[in-house]
Amino acid sequence: MRAKRILASIAMICSAAALAPNTWAQTTRSVWDGVYTDAQADRGSGQYTQHCAVCHGVALEGNGETPPLVGQFIPDWAGTTLADLYDKIQVTMPLNAPGTLRPAIAADILAFILKANNFPSGPNELGPASDSLKSVTFDVFKPKPVTVKGKAAPK
Repeated sequence: MRAKRILASIAMICSAAALAPNTWAQTTRSVWDGVYTDAQADRGSGQYTQHCAVCHGVALEGNGETPPLVGQFIPDWAGTTLADLYDKIQVTMPLNAPGTLRPAIAADILAFILKANNFPSGPNELGPASDSLKSVTFDVFKPKPVTVKGKAAPK
């Protein structure tokens, strides 16, 4: 009788584990996978002009004291996630009023910066949720397609 209860308990635990979402493996995406929309980047352009251009320049070129947000800016973020860059924008910007940008505005500005650096847009907006941004890697170079026995893997 005791063995049957133990087996039933194990079966229930295994069933629950099989139905639960897998929290151990998180799907990783890249900035090359189109993680923002063109409409979001367009909104971000206006927000950038209002909150960022005075320091970082109209063309994101920097001004000697503040870094550019295009070109040489990219390698500085290699190996990080979009959560890192989003947090930098959200927490420390603008310089004269750090932490005052609403989360959606910071996400829109981030989308604009991605577009200005020629990362492709996609069908879904970039959200301000830190957990989802942690799964997007900031890859400087476009990853090469994975090949299987000499053939490109299907997308």
